[in-house]
Amino acid sequence: MSDAFTTRVLNVATGSTERIADLTGECEAFLREVAAGRDGLLNLFVPHATAGIAIIETGAGSDDDLLAALHTLLPADDRWQHRHGSPGHGRDHVLPAFVPPHATLPVVGGRLELGTWQSVCLVDTNKDNPDRRVRLSFLA
Repeated sequence: MSDAFTTRVLNVATGSTERIADLTGECEAFLREVAAGRDGLLNLFVPHATAGIAIIETGAGSDDDLLAALHTLLPADDRWQHRHGSPGHGRDHVLPAFVPPHATLPVVGGRLELGTWQSVCLVDTNKDNPDRRVRLSFLA
């Protein structure tokens, strides 16, 4: 494989609660290793039907606000056609329509080009799947 394209899979333990996991540090570490100061694109992809990637502020309550908004939009009740798993699990399968399972971000000089308060986050509302994979791919 050319050094113009490099990919790696992160394993993320999200546990048995709804969670927003900040992946910014892992993304930056990956780029330090593979980007070698080059410009390009970082793509993140979650190969799961019940999780997504969001670019949001963390640590100031926005992550909790996102979970609250998802509860309002996608309540964990019995209205869903998809009914296996925990009560309300069908809404977890609708989540990727609102929080997509991918994001592509600019890399300039080997570093993520994020805004001051932006973080790269895995959004996981599925309490039934405590282990997630996130594929990071750098295209120079």
